Order: sequence, then structure tokens, then C-alpha cells
Amino acid sequence: MSTSRPLAQITPSRSPGPASARLSRRQKAAIIVRFLLNEGAEIPLTDLPEQLQAQLTTQMGSMRYVDRSTLADVVAEFAAELEAMGLTFPRGVAGALNALDGRISPQTAARLRKEAGVRQFGEPWEQVRAAATDDLMNMITRESTEVAAVMLSKLDVARAAELLGRLPGDQARRITYAVSQTGAVTPQAVDRIGLALAAQLHDVPETAFDEGPVERVGAILNFSAATTRDDVLTGLDETDQDFAKLVRKAIFTFVHIPARVAAVDIPKIIREVDQAVLVTALASASDQGGDLAPAAEFILGNISTRMADALREEIEEQGRVKPRDGETAMTEIVNAIRTLEARGEITLVSQEEEEDGDE
Repeated sequence: MSTSRPLAQITPSRSPGPASARLSRRQKAAIIVRFLLNEGAEIPLTDLPEQLQAQLTTQMGSMRYVDRSTLADVVAEFAAELEAMGLTFPRGVAGALNALDGRISPQTAARLRKEAGVRQFGEPWEQVRAAATDDLMNMITRESTEVAAVMLSKLDVARAAELLGRLPGDQARRITYAVSQTGAVTPQAVDRIGLALAAQLHDVPETAFDEGPVERVGAILNFSAATTRDDVLTGLDETDQDFAKLVRKAIFTFVHIPARVAAVDIPKIIREVDQAVLVTALASASDQGGDLAPAAEFILGNISTRMADALREEIEEQGRVKPRDGETAMTEIVNAIRTLEARGEITLVSQEEEEDGDE
């Protein structure tokens, strides 16, 4: 198609064929964009490569008007192309990764992201603005005063003030003064700084496990026999007391029920457990005494009197329970509690809340 005549000189075609035949695709694109903007449509032009954005802007700036016939031809041609389009693909690696999210392995996705560069995650400064405050503080302390000044200038005022308030006084003053010197910084330099900072946010080593070691050890010990659990914790105390303390906080067993379970949730929990299992667990806990007996009484004390009396009668009839059977039954109750918590039907009191309440 010829592009020798500017659109300002185009008049309704007197020759056979639509008037739009004399327009370039760039001119037609400018007409469509202008038409959609006039109709109030939101067009995400920022998704286009910068070169295409510049070309579109230049093309629109060189045009003056089109007649109704030409506009109708261009719109009809555009609509025909849309109708003929059977399938579209995401633009670039970023779009492809978004489309395949959850369908390819995390390792493959991470490798492709690294190869494609930081921009595939989105606009670098948007990533920086969305970062956690602690991550931003770490970057500020690692970077030069000038880079920190640019970062604060690109953040929301409230966020920048929060970060500034957490810095030592002398460093905050140096960065504040550096902000006053950023007037001559070029957009290209700001873009490069944004890329470097965003790259730091994504420079996190891959891990093989979704949960940390404390959670994994705690989950294992939750299902272990009491003697095994006590032996392991004793060994951890000798090896690493801090780790052992964290593991103890992650553990939830039958003895923790009074401290971690709300009284109003007890009826809901026992409905999840077979009554024979419940009777065995309560009988065993009552027999063994120690920390287990209060847990049994907590359960019996937070259900209806009639049901509690019936359970006590069954406990008397059951007699002595083998320790292994009792422990298995108590584990089933704990599993029921964990299941209800996972479904969001109950909420356990955290160890931190429990400790605050004791103070």
C-alpha cells in the first residue's frame, strides 16, 4: 500500500475499491486508536513496545482528519480482521509465562524468567513499590546514597517517609540531601536503577521445600509417638536450644488443646471424631494423668452436660486403655482439629498469643 500521500490530503475515493486501500497499516492503526479513544475505550498502549508507542504517537501527530467513508472502511476492515482471527498468543516470554502459570514446573519458570530478564515480571519500579518494607530497607542500606535517593523519589510519599524514619539520623540526612540533587537524573538512568533494584528482589535462591525446617520437623513430631517426640526434643535441646524452642512452638498435640483451642469450638471438633475413638482418647488421657488429664476435662467441660455424663459413663465401662491405643485415638482428635483449621472452620490460638496472655 502506498504511503506517499499524507492523510490530511485524502478525500473520498472516486476510484473502485474502498478508500482505506490507500492507507498504510500504521495510518489505519492511528485511525482505530483515535476512534476508540473518542468512544471512551480504555486502551493499554503501555503494553506496546516503546518503539511502537513512539511510532503511533508520531503517526497521530502527522494526521489531521478523515472523512466518514474512509473511517467506515477502516473500521470495517479492522472488524473483519478481528472476526477472522482464530487464536492469539501472549506477547513475549512474560505473557507466555503468565499464560502457563501453574502448568510448567517452578524450576523451568524460574530459569526462563532469569533468561528473559527482569522486565518480564512487569514494570521494574512497580515491583519495587510492591516490595515489602524490610526488603526495601535492606536495599537502601546496601546501595549508594544517590541510588537510595532515586528509590525514595519513586516511592509513594507515605512509604518513603516510613523508610526514612527507620534510617539512622545521619544516613537519613544524607539521602534527603541527595534527593535535592536528583533533578538532572535522566529517565534512562532511573530506568536502569529500577531494573537493578527489581533484579535484587528476584535474586532469591530456589528452595526445594515449601515450608521451613521448623514447620517440617514440627509436623513430623505431631504424628510421632510421645516417647519419640520427647527424645527428639531432648536431643534438640542439647544440639540447638533456639531451634528446639521454635519446634516446640510448632508442635500441636493433645495436651495443647486447652491452651490452643477455643472452648466454643469443642462441639464442632467432637462431631468430626467417631465416638468410640473419642471415648478411648478421653479414657486414656484420664488414666495417664499429668498434662493429658486437663485436656480431657477441657473437652468434657465444654460440651452439653447430658453428652458429658454419657461419655463419662462410657469411659467407666471401657476400663483401662492400652497406651498405644490411647495415643492413636488422641492423634485422631488432633488430626480432626488440624483438618477443621485447614478448612477455616476454627482458628487455633497462636503460641505468641498464648504467651502474651500469660504475662
